[in-house]
Amino acid sequence: MRAFRLILALLGALSAVAGPAGAQELPPDPAMLVADDLVLGTDDRLIARGNVEAFFEGRRLTAREIVYDRASDQLEITGPLTLTEEGGTVVLVADSATLDRDLVNGILRGARIVMQDHIQLAAAQMRRSDARVNELYKASVTSCRVCETGRPPLWQIRAKRMIHDQQKQRLYFYGAQLRVLDTPVLYLPRLQMPDGTVDRATGFLTPSLINSSLLGTGMRVPYFITFGDSRDLTIAPLWATDARRIELRYRQVFRRGEIEIETALAEDDFSSRGTRGYLFATGRFDLPRDFTLKFGVELTSDDTFLLDHGFSDKDRLQSGVELERARRDEYIRLALDHFQSLRVNEKNSTMPSVIANGDYERRLFPARLGGELRLSAQAHSHLRTSDLRLDGADFDRFADGHDVTRLTTEANWVRQWLLGAGVLGTIQAGLAMDHFEIDEIGATGNSQATEITPSAAIRLRWPLMKVTRGGAAHVIEPVAQLAWSGGSDPDVPFEQSSAVEFDEGNLFNISRFPAADRRERGLSSAVGLSYARITPAGWQGRLALGHVIREDRLREPPDGAPTFSESSGLSERHSDLLMAMQLRDDTGLVVTARGLFDDEFDATKAEARVSWQNARTDLGATYTWLPEDLAESRPFTVSEWSFDGRYRFADHWSASGEWRYDASTDRSIRARAGLTYTNECVDITLSVSRRFTSTTVLEPETNIGFTVGLRGFSSASLDKSFTRTCRK
Repeated sequence: MRAFRLILALLGALSAVAGPAGAQELPPDPAMLVADDLVLGTDDRLIARGNVEAFFEGRRLTAREIVYDRASDQLEITGPLTLTEEGGTVVLVADSATLDRDLVNGILRGARIVMQDHIQLAAAQMRRSDARVNELYKASVTSCRVCETGRPPLWQIRAKRMIHDQQKQRLYFYGAQLRVLDTPVLYLPRLQMPDGTVDRATGFLTPSLINSSLLGTGMRVPYFITFGDSRDLTIAPLWATDARRIELRYRQVFRRGEIEIETALAEDDFSSRGTRGYLFATGRFDLPRDFTLKFGVELTSDDTFLLDHGFSDKDRLQSGVELERARRDEYIRLALDHFQSLRVNEKNSTMPSVIANGDYERRLFPARLGGELRLSAQAHSHLRTSDLRLDGADFDRFADGHDVTRLTTEANWVRQWLLGAGVLGTIQAGLAMDHFEIDEIGATGNSQATEITPSAAIRLRWPLMKVTRGGAAHVIEPVAQLAWSGGSDPDVPFEQSSAVEFDEGNLFNISRFPAADRRERGLSSAVGLSYARITPAGWQGRLALGHVIREDRLREPPDGAPTFSESSGLSERHSDLLMAMQLRDDTGLVVTARGLFDDEFDATKAEARVSWQNARTDLGATYTWLPEDLAESRPFTVSEWSFDGRYRFADHWSASGEWRYDASTDRSIRARAGLTYTNECVDITLSVSRRFTSTTVLEPETNIGFTVGLRGFSSASLDKSFTRTCRK
């Protein structure tokens, strides 16, 4: 009976609900003990030896020997011992320990804590209390791999005293030193940081050193503040020899939405504008009845602040609010936007700065008529702050201060039939009405205009497919369309449709203008051919050809503005040949190209991109060629190359780069190169960038950046492919 009580006492030492000595019932949730040998001593001690393992409430204790002294109600544990918390996120390792029977309070000697399998805390002695607070003396912490070679880790923090609060998931240091290769580089009387098991915690983020030809030499030190699980604020001061700046970023998540605000204020020695700054904000909210509300704000104090401080290379800013709902058979959108141009050759007063849009579309499926009936309505209005009634520098026949409002209603009926031999036939008929109201019209032109446009089209598709014995699928599809559109272009400003992109998306549209201030009219035909080859190994190839033929060349509208620009590929009776292709293989290589070619097969527009991406490589090259075209506000030919990439050439080393080059002027636009060393505990990046562009208000700029980040204390830095191994 006495031996039975001692066994129960050991079970009670490993159970939080143990009963008093002499209890007649086992605990409702007893611990489990496994050992090679169990000895009951005459001095009320129970000794478990050899591969001892104890399991209790998700925790696991392993040791060489456990001795339970009933008189002192303590456990003497001989190691090496390991105590693993529930979930395995925290592991305690020690040479020996003295703990109470609940494994809650006690002292561990030669202790080490391993968290998330990458952060290590070591101490000569550790006091454990309440199963959540570990107090370490003569302690050190590092996320570097520590090998049994006697070499110090790349970096470590040593402290006279350190407290690890597992409930708060924080580390508190007292009398701390930051050491690099065991050499003290920074003394911190007090320091606190997350323990690596928390996703969000208040504290400093990775600082960075900068050297800029504009800002000078300085340091940026961001500080992250959490306000619960749904809000946070980042404060990032920058102090440089030629600039002082404070950045703020606020984020908040709501039950049905989110917002993000970014702003900065700066004082520059190279600028005469005094305090400069910017404000960007975005938000999205889910409203009742499936509506979504979005808003965005983009403001800056002057035209060059964003580029000078490297926040953005935008040359036009857009602020607005949008209400949208998209359902299976209905679409609603209301939007109000304000635009601010940062370009040197554009005046905000004579550009449409305030633009309002409203769209409604409804799909119906009439049983008697068959097919699909689409009803749509659009409202558009753009306003200028200028009240000029005479032409400006743009030589527009309409006044620089004119405002335009357009109302459009449209009905389109579409029905498809499956004909013989697998041919798919489609018939489309539509009727549209456009009404325009123009203010400050200038010397000539109408202040009002209304036009009714009927349209009809018939389209035939013949998809053909063949699968070879090897599993490769070949799909070829010829398409032909005959379309007609009536009416005539009203005498209204030509603004919304001034730039037209002729591509696969609008090849078979009745009108290829992007807005209703212009429409293609008359009889026209369009033919296309697409081919695709897909193999089981992952190789894919696609090719598309397209051509448009009109009965007559489009007539110029009454205002004298051209219908299609010369470089659009649609200005003549016979359009340019549209070609688009894509190749993709299983190694990560992707080649994409698109172009327009005239009758002599000379390119009138072209773009191409080649990219290669795998586990160690991400490379890409893009080429764009656009001819000179004043109708599209392009006074010079654009011939530009762009290269970007990142290559991991060793286990811990990677290089990145970017280069934009203007071949038409034989000069570089932007260049950047970076070298990064990464292992399990540190991330070091050296980068150099150069912006070559210059204007009357913008100077070229060179930046050199150096960033050192301590890895391991963030849940987002757990890429084990960078972890070093211990070599014997």
